[in-house]
Amino acid sequence: MKGNVLIVEDITDLADVVSRYLVKEGFEVRAVTSAEDAFSLLEKWLCNLIILDINLPGMDGFEFLTRYKKTRDTPVLIMSARTSEEDQITGLGIGADEYITKPFSPRVLTARVRSLFRRMEGLANSETKRIIVFGPYMIDMDTRKLKKGDTSIELSAKEYALLSFLAENAEKPMSPEMIYEKVWEGLYGDLTTVAVHIQRLRKKIEDDPANPAWIVTARGMGYKLNRSTVQEALPQ
Repeated sequence: MKGNVLIVEDITDLADVVSRYLVKEGFEVRAVTSAEDAFSLLEKWLCNLIILDINLPGMDGFEFLTRYKKTRDTPVLIMSARTSEEDQITGLGIGADEYITKPFSPRVLTARVRSLFRRMEGLANSETKRIIVFGPYMIDMDTRKLKKGDTSIELSAKEYALLSFLAENAEKPMSPEMIYEKVWEGLYGDLTTVAVHIQRLRKKIEDDPANPAWIVTARGMGYKLNRSTVQEALPQ
């Protein structure tokens, strides 16, 4: 498995340990100790995944993530000693794809990284070329893009995976457990993550997120995308 990973962590010993594990897996790894240094490096180095601490000197991880996600969609995995539910919801809400708390096993973190890369490679290499349309929106399953008319709507990797999963299963209520298993590739985890990402998607595509027309709640069953608004088209 190959790919470029940037570690933004001011505890250099921890960054070194994580780097060694990832290098053994075949990744190219670079590490910086501040968000400012990360922005500087990213201007000249292509990165496929960012591992981000929150408590950084100067600009903290949340501010970095907010600024970064305005222009790029690179997956971000937060690793932080901040374990509160509020911090995790904030991180996921502003664009993180994973959140792992310290202390953690480097082997577990490496497994999370491998999982993210497998997901990215699977989406990139998919031979399925479909267009899914709902209302004014179009999901290009080949390029992994969402458009409203001619306007592109930026989605994180997790937001795209969640929306495409619901679209492929339109009208079928999907429980938070099922969504977590399929989108996050895990049987167990914090199901709050699912609700957070549903809220994020609604803010991006619903005219009134409090009264959604597209991603609706099936009471007692989960979430679904309305079939009456969905069409599939295969390229000729």
